[in-house]
Amino acid sequence: MNKTMRGNSRGMTLIEVLVAFVVLSVTMAAILQIFSGGMRNARLAEGYNRALFLAQSQMASVGQEQKLAVGESSGSVGDGLHWRVTIDGYDDEGAVERYALTQRLYQVRVRVDWHAGDGQQRQVQLVSLRLGPAK
Repeated sequence: MNKTMRGNSRGMTLIEVLVAFVVLSVTMAAILQIFSGGMRNARLAEGYNRALFLAQSQMASVGQEQKLAVGESSGSVGDGLHWRVTIDGYDDEGAVERYALTQRLYQVRVRVDWHAGDGQQRQVQLVSLRLGPAK
């Protein structure tokens, strides 16, 4: 009886070991690909968050730190973000009647550009209407 059991339990064959290794390799490759995709998306989201924060900050400064008048201003921050604020007059036919020429609508556009880690140019843009003095 011992001879029969010993003959059947010789261990794994070489082909079984190779198949197990291939299955393990394919599984690990898929897991690493999913992980690297998640990291890439996290870096991209972090870039959008930084750009959005800068755009919101620039939008909030219009009319406070920056004069609300037709024109452009631009600049950059140390981490590769470039911003541009564009202020244009906004023509609203009813505005003349409502504000009796003392106030004017301005369209404020803030755009932030940066180069993402994937080498592509990315941008965030905010647009708002502001009420300010007529000139």
